[in-house]
Amino acid sequence: MQTLTIRKPDDWHCHFRDGDMLKAVAPHTAKRFARAIIMPNLSPSPVTSTKSLLSYRDRIRSATEDYPGFTPLMTYYLTDNSDSDEIAKGYTDGVAAAVKLYPAGATTNSEYGVTDIKKVYPVLEKMQEVGMPLLIHGERLTYDDGNRVDPYDREKLFIETTLEPLLRDFPALKVVLEHATTKEAVDFVLNEKSERLGSTFTVQHLMLGRPDMFEGGLQPHFYCLPPIKRDEHRDALRKAVTSGASHFFIGTDSAPHPTTAKERATGCAAGMFTAPAALEFYAQVFDEEGALDNFEAFTSLNGPHFYGLEPNAETITLKKEPWTIDEMVAVESGESIRPFGYHEEPEKRLPMYWKIEQ
Repeated sequence: MQTLTIRKPDDWHCHFRDGDMLKAVAPHTAKRFARAIIMPNLSPSPVTSTKSLLSYRDRIRSATEDYPGFTPLMTYYLTDNSDSDEIAKGYTDGVAAAVKLYPAGATTNSEYGVTDIKKVYPVLEKMQEVGMPLLIHGERLTYDDGNRVDPYDREKLFIETTLEPLLRDFPALKVVLEHATTKEAVDFVLNEKSERLGSTFTVQHLMLGRPDMFEGGLQPHFYCLPPIKRDEHRDALRKAVTSGASHFFIGTDSAPHPTTAKERATGCAAGMFTAPAALEFYAQVFDEEGALDNFEAFTSLNGPHFYGLEPNAETITLKKEPWTIDEMVAVESGESIRPFGYHEEPEKRLPMYWKIEQ
């Protein structure tokens, strides 16, 4: 197969940031995707109110004005003190698509996140009532006794101690376990056997194994949260994603950071900026697994079905053509962002074998 035409896909998990960073990164997503779920973890003030949500949406539309067909799907940032009525009204009024739950301290700009799942049960009750999806960063940071959880065990523990009882307590709540990274996660979603539970997957968790973070020395640009897991987990994810199962859909978790934040001596920023070639990398994974027939379902059909939306009528075509990302992304502030796949040494750039036909 030398060309592949699919309905234009959507990205069901994407970070745009704000200000100059927003202007630099948003067009890369708008070029490849018709819609995108926009994460609300802005700094210093996350999107917790309808007023801030609408203001952020306006800034996104301005940054993507060259792609008038692109639609940002907005989300609220869930806190211990979120207003359930305001959130439900935002959904029923059609201005918000979902709510994002970050366990406090779990990842970038999550310090205002949920400290105890029971504190947000009133919000979840209201969301269940109106059919509003809950998007979860599925990691637990500490045990009941306060001791820290190994970062490689956080997802598994979250599923066992938080997600499983949550689904029992709210049997009609729609939930997305975002950026799944473990065999336990895909098995749990499949065993649920319900259309109200879905999961998204990133490019990096499908392509990289834990040793890649340490090959030739510590690789800060491969650091993300949840972290890259062992090869056995990556292989389980690839099998699940390419199987055609309707529970799974695309969510890049494209998370741009200035190079200075990724390469500093302490506190390396977590996240990978995959938007400039995310769709092409996903196509490569499906091609390697001999599953291109299931590519459109993962990228363009399963997500809209979960969210109760129609698939996009427009199509996009990829062709078999080798290429690499050969430059950084410049930001007006003078910063630069290193896309996933780029390397200063040309021979070390990740090769791609599918390219969007212009």
